[in-house]
Amino acid sequence: MSENEESRPHILVIDDEAIALSNMSHVLIKEGYDVTTCKDGESGLNALRHTRFDLVLTDLHMPGIDGMDVLQHVHVTIPETPVIMITGHATLDSAVKAMKRGAYHYIAKPFRLDEAREIVKSALEFGRMKNENRELRQTIETLSNQTTIITQDLAVQRLLETARQIASTDTSVVINGESGTGKELMARFIHEHSPRANGPFVAFNCGALHEELAASELFGHEKGAFTGATARKIGLFEAADGGTLFLDEVTEMPLLMQVKLLRVLQEHELMRVGSTEPVNINVRVVAASNRDLKDAVDKGLMRDDLYFRLNVVTLSLPPLRERREDIPLLAYYLLRKYSTIIGHDVQEITPEALQRLLEYDFPGNIRELSNFIERGVALSSGPELGIEHLPHSLGALTVRVFTPEIATPPTTLEEQETEHIISVLKMADGNRTKAAKMLGIDRVSLWRKLKKLGIDDK
Repeated sequence: MSENEESRPHILVIDDEAIALSNMSHVLIKEGYDVTTCKDGESGLNALRHTRFDLVLTDLHMPGIDGMDVLQHVHVTIPETPVIMITGHATLDSAVKAMKRGAYHYIAKPFRLDEAREIVKSALEFGRMKNENRELRQTIETLSNQTTIITQDLAVQRLLETARQIASTDTSVVINGESGTGKELMARFIHEHSPRANGPFVAFNCGALHEELAASELFGHEKGAFTGATARKIGLFEAADGGTLFLDEVTEMPLLMQVKLLRVLQEHELMRVGSTEPVNINVRVVAASNRDLKDAVDKGLMRDDLYFRLNVVTLSLPPLRERREDIPLLAYYLLRKYSTIIGHDVQEITPEALQRLLEYDFPGNIRELSNFIERGVALSSGPELGIEHLPHSLGALTVRVFTPEIATPPTTLEEQETEHIISVLKMADGNRTKAAKMLGIDRVSLWRKLKKLGIDDK
C-alpha cells in the first residue's frame, strides 16, 4: 500500500437500502475516500470492532440495530470518530434527537451532492482535530513533575540541547525573549540540569525596586544600616549560595547597582549594606531581558563591562506566534494544570476553541495563553473548554493577513502592540491591574509599556 493510500480517510457507510448505499458509496469513492459498506446495523457494528474508521455514516431508521444504536456504540468505544446520520425521515425531531446524542450532522434523503460532500469534509476535519487532541492529552500525561519545557518546535529543541550542554558549567548565561516567552522557566531548566540542582534557585526582578531597596534585597544589610533596619538581613545572593540566582529584566537595573553587581560577579564576594566585612559567595548568575542587551549598552542603559561579563552565552526564546505548532500542546498541558488547581474536571478543548487559539497572535506569549486557559477552566461547568469560555474579544484580536491588493502598508509590531494594549485597557474600563492580568503581565511591566509606547495618558 502506498503512503498516499494510507493517508486517505476510511469511511464506513451503513444503510439497509441498497440503492442509497450504492449511491453514497459512489459519491465518496469519487471524492478519493476509502469506503466500506454494510447493509444493516449488525454488520456495521462488526466492522467497527475490527477496523478503524475516520467517519461513520449510518441510516437512522433500520430494522434491528438502528442508527441510534450505532451512534451509541461509536460514542462509547471510539468517541473521537464523528457520526453522520442518513435519514429519509428528515423531521426536525429526529435530527435534534440525533444531534443531542452526539451525532456530528445529518443528511436527508434524497441527498444533495454538494451538501453531502461539504458535511463529510467538515466531519473528517472535526474528527482529525479530535484525534490530535487525544494524542496531545496522552503526551501531556507522560510529562514529569520537574521543570519541563513543552515543545515540538525544532528551534526550541535546539535551544534546550544548548541549555543542557552549558548547564554543567558555571558559564554566565543571558536568556533573551519577549515578555511571557518562558525566560524564568528556561533558567530553572538550566539550574535543574546543572551540578547545582540540589542548591537553591532564587529569582529577582531587577526593575521592581529602586536602587536602595534593590541593594538591600540582593546584598543584604546589617542592623542599623538605615532607618528601619532593625536586624541583620541576608540578601538574595547569600540565599542562593551553592545554587543559581536568576536576574530578570537585568537591563532595568540602575547603573550604580550594575557597578556593585559587576564587582560581586568578578570577586565572588559581597558586602552587606552597612558592613565593611566581605562575604564569600558561590552563585551562578543567569540573567534575562526582553530587550537586546547590546542595544541597551548602545543606549546607555547598561554598562558594557557588565554586558561582557554576563553575555558569555545567549539563548533567544522565540515568541509563541513563531512556534504555533506548540499552541495545542501547551494548551492541553495548561488545561491539565488548571483543572487540578481549580478543581474542575475539564478534559477537552473543542476544535473550534483550539482553532481560535491557533489563529491568535499572542502578544503576551505563553503567559497570555496560560491566562486564557485558566479563565476557560474557571468558567467551564462541563468536561469541555469551548469557544464560549474564551474572551469575547479574542476573535477580533487575531492576526490579520495583509494581501498584496491592499495599498496601505502593514502596521509595525509596535503599532499593533499599542493598539492591543489600548483595546485591553478599554475592556478593563481603565483598570490597569485588571488590564495587566488580561495581558498576562504584571502591573509594573504594563506601566513601563505604557510609558515606552507613549500611551500613559490615553
